[in-house]
Amino acid sequence: MRSLALNLNTLALYALGALLAAAFVMQFVLDELPCPLCLLQRAFLCALAAGPILNLRFGPRPSHYALSMLAALAGAAVSARQILLHILPGDPGYGSAILGYHYYTWAFIAFVLALVLLALILLLEGQFDAAAALPQPGTLARAAVVLVIALTAANIVSTLAICGFTACPDNPVRYELFQRQ
Repeated sequence: MRSLALNLNTLALYALGALLAAAFVMQFVLDELPCPLCLLQRAFLCALAAGPILNLRFGPRPSHYALSMLAALAGAAVSARQILLHILPGDPGYGSAILGYHYYTWAFIAFVLALVLLALILLLEGQFDAAAALPQPGTLARAAVVLVIALTAANIVSTLAICGFTACPDNPVRYELFQRQ
């Protein structure tokens, strides 16, 4: 049961890595700089990874899942706020749509899905058996952790480049850090 839980945690990290990578594709390939709410959603996606990373390192614990659930709740709230900002008819939304939905709508779906999946994985009570041996994370699990940590670091650098050392612009059009004063 513990190995199943650890495999699910590894899969979750790869899913989060894919979402963060998609955000960077939109930023660098489509040249769409993220707004402050988009940056918060990215931050909560990174925070959502804390639970799986802790589970892989120290073994599954309800408190690790709780950290991820809190991040998912906060991320869903930020995503819902952005959805409501663009809900009026005729509002084009912020950024390009992917399969008919904007990134913030996909983020909301991902955060709600994460909450459901976290609740379901908590039902696997055998993973919390202290007497059971804790399987060591394999190469794929370690690679998932490195991937998410690298994307989190890239997100921090990207945010600094977009905002500089001041408040982030509401509608960023350039990297503030690289502008001459």
